[in-house]
Amino acid sequence: MKSEAIDPVTLEVIWNRFHSVANEQQDALIRTAFSTIVRESQDLACGMFDTKGRMIAQSISGTPGHINAMATSMKHFLAAYPPDKLAPGDVLITNDPWQTAGQINDITITTPVFKNGKLVALFANTCHSADIGGRILSAEAREVFEEGLRIPIMKLFERGEPNRILMQIVRANVRQPDEVIGDFYAQTACNDAGGRALLEMMEEFALDGIDPIAEEIIRRSEAAVRSEIAKLPPGEWTNETWSDGFEEPIVVRCKVKVAGDEIFIDFAGSSPQSTRGINVVLNYTHAYASFAIKAAICPDVPHNEGSFRPVHVSAPPGSILNALDPAPVASRQVIGHFIPSAIFAALSGAMPGRLMAPGADPIWLSVWRGENPPFTLTVFQVGGTGARPSKDGLNAVGFPSGVAGVPAEVIESLSPVVMKRRELRADSGGAGTWRGGLGQLTEFTRRGEGRWSVSSIADRTAYPAPGLLGGQPGATGEVTLGDGTRLNAKALKDLKPGEVVHVNLPGGGGYGDPMRRDVERVRWDVIDGYITPEEAEKKYTVVVRYNGKPDELVKLPGDWKVDEAKTATLRQKMKAKTC
Repeated sequence: MKSEAIDPVTLEVIWNRFHSVANEQQDALIRTAFSTIVRESQDLACGMFDTKGRMIAQSISGTPGHINAMATSMKHFLAAYPPDKLAPGDVLITNDPWQTAGQINDITITTPVFKNGKLVALFANTCHSADIGGRILSAEAREVFEEGLRIPIMKLFERGEPNRILMQIVRANVRQPDEVIGDFYAQTACNDAGGRALLEMMEEFALDGIDPIAEEIIRRSEAAVRSEIAKLPPGEWTNETWSDGFEEPIVVRCKVKVAGDEIFIDFAGSSPQSTRGINVVLNYTHAYASFAIKAAICPDVPHNEGSFRPVHVSAPPGSILNALDPAPVASRQVIGHFIPSAIFAALSGAMPGRLMAPGADPIWLSVWRGENPPFTLTVFQVGGTGARPSKDGLNAVGFPSGVAGVPAEVIESLSPVVMKRRELRADSGGAGTWRGGLGQLTEFTRRGEGRWSVSSIADRTAYPAPGLLGGQPGATGEVTLGDGTRLNAKALKDLKPGEVVHVNLPGGGGYGDPMRRDVERVRWDVIDGYITPEEAEKKYTVVVRYNGKPDELVKLPGDWKVDEAKTATLRQKMKAKTC
C-alpha cells in the first residue's frame, strides 16, 4: 500500500498506532532510566517527527515545556544535521536552552530512523538530567555559564559508536556521572524502541514513508484548532500576573487577541529579564502559551505541528519571557509556569464560565545534597490547582506541569533524607463557590551525621494564587526551618545534622462568591479536614460544630452539624455589612 492512497478509516487507525508507538517509546524510557527524576517524577517528553522535523505524535504524559519546546528544537537539529549528514546508528544531543527546553538540565536526544537506507522519521525525547555540573540547580546564577555544562548540537553516537570524548567530558563535570550517563543510554534506547515499533507498523501497512500521512494528520489538526478559535468573539483581552521573582517581584503582562481563526498572544510590558536564573527563553514561552490555548479551546484535538500553527506568541527581546543569551535560565519554570494562568485569566473575557481560576502554578523543586554518604536528590512537589467553574480545584496536583511526586519510600531508600510528614494543608485552598485545591505540608530531615544542604526553587510565597469571579486567593507557600526561621525560597541553605525543613506548598484560587457555596459542601470540607471550623465560619459564614465526644480518636461524619441558627445570623450580618 502506498501512503498516498490511505483512506480516512485507515488513516485514523494509523494515527492511533502512531500514538501507541510514542507510548512504547516512553515506556522504554521510564523502565530503563537511572534517575528518579525520569523514573518516578516523569519529567520527560517523548515524540515522533516526520522527515521535515514536524511533530506528529507524543506520548501520553510529559510536560508541555518539554513536549512543545522539543517540537521547536527539531528544526535546530535538522539545520545542524540535514538528512544527507545522517546515517543509521546516529544519535544527536543538545541541552542548549535557546534551542530546546530552556534550561541546561534538560537534555534532548534525537534519533533518525531509516528504512531501506532512506530517512523516514525522527524520534526524540527530552529529560531533566539529575545533574549537569555548575551550581546546584537553583535560581542564584548570574549567567548561563555558571549553570553547568552546555552541549551544542552534536552526535552522541555516530553509526552506533558512542562519542567517548563527550562522555568523558560529561562524567568529569557532573556530580552523579552514572545516573547522568545512564539516562543518556536510556534516552537513546527509548528512541530505538520507538523506531523499531514504527518500522514494524510500516511493514504491516506496506508504507514506504510517513510524510504524506503526517501532512494529512497535521492538516486536520490545524483545521480543527482554527475552527474552534473561529467560534470565539473577536477582540483583545489583557491580564497581569505577579510572581515573587528573586530580588524583586516580576510581572507577566499578557494580551490575547482573537482575529478570525488565529490567536495572537503578546507579553509586551512584562518585566525585563532578571539578573538571576528565573529567565525564560522564547521557545519555552511559546511552549506554555500554545499549550494554554489548546487546553482552553480544543483539548481533544491531536497535539502536533498543526495545533501550533494558528497560535502566534511574541515577547520583547530582553524581557523576562524572551531572555537573551547568556542570561541565567536554570529556574525558568518558576516564571514560565505562570503563562497558562495569565492567558486563562485574559481569555475568561472571551470564554466566560469555561476557564479555571489560577492555581499554585510553578512546581516546587528542591535539591538535597550532602555527605556521609555522598548524595544528591531532586524532589518535585506541587500545590493545589485553581477551582473550576463547576468543580473544586484539585489537591496537590501539578498544573500546568504534570510531573509526579517522588514517594517517601524511594527518597529514603536512595538517600539519608527522611520525609517525616506529607499531608494536605488545611485552609490553603482559596474560598469560593468552588474551593481552590489544597497544597501540601511536608517535613524533611536526614539520618546520620554529616553536612547537607537544600536548594529550593519555589514561588507564590508572597503573591498567592488569585481567585476568579469573586473567589478568594489561595494560601501562600513557605519554606522554613523547624524553629520557624523562614528561608529564601530560591536559594541554597546549608543545614545542620538533624535540622528539620518544612516545605509547605500554596493552594489554588477559589471560583465564585464563597457565600454561594453549598452549606453541605462546607460541612464535608470540615469533616474531610480540607478546612477548619474557623475557616468555615470566617470565609464561608457557615458555623460547623462537633457534637460528639471530645476524646474520640475517630470523629464520625454524623457528629459534625451545621448550626443553622448561628449560620443564618452570621450571614445576615455579612449581608448588612456589604450593603
